[in-house]
Amino acid sequence: MESCTTSSLRSFCVTLKPPVVLNTSVGVFSSTHSCWWRRRKRASFHVSAISYKKFIGFALNEAKRQTHLVPSPLQEQFNSMISMDGKAELQMLSFQAPKIRLLRSMSIETEVMQVLDFAVFPEPEFDVPIFCANCFSTSSTNIVVLDLNPLHDVISRRDYKDRYYKSLMPLGLKYAELLPWGGKLTSESLKFFSPIVLWTRFSPSQDRFDILYSAFMDYYKAWLS
Repeated sequence: MESCTTSSLRSFCVTLKPPVVLNTSVGVFSSTHSCWWRRRKRASFHVSAISYKKFIGFALNEAKRQTHLVPSPLQEQFNSMISMDGKAELQMLSFQAPKIRLLRSMSIETEVMQVLDFAVFPEPEFDVPIFCANCFSTSSTNIVVLDLNPLHDVISRRDYKDRYYKSLMPLGLKYAELLPWGGKLTSESLKFFSPIVLWTRFSPSQDRFDILYSAFMDYYKAWLS
């Protein structure tokens, strides 16, 4: 899927080259560290029960238990920023590890919106799927895609499908029953998703958010194993 490609990450980072000041849909961001630190003390955020920071924290802690994470060059250039009006926070994380070409996260948090774009890419010599979580939440809706994106067409490559997804089908069915299906997917888009894709949209609810967090943890641990 597009948000989990390296090309989208490159285009995003090029836009953020310091010391540019950006106009975005969530405010005006300054990429200078001094500006960010000055404004962080004054900024006040309305952090709702729906916050994706704990997703990121879990993913990093779980990865550190199994491998050695090293900040990537992207991490040294881009980290956290606060909008000039102090109403939005953007955080970016980027790591590398043995067998992991890139673990990267981007989150946006405002008083009215939460966004998470999280992905883990394996080294090219491994054909394991890409872990991908894309979440968008407002006061009225949550839209989520959680998947282990296949590197090959699972429709034509039955061997690839069986190797990585056959044992995970019970996991996918478990959460498919707990969270509503997000709607029809086109035949063109189906080839980008796995048989266990969790594509859902639902009204804000602490119970469903807890289920989503549980799904994120289970899918992530399955990918790491």
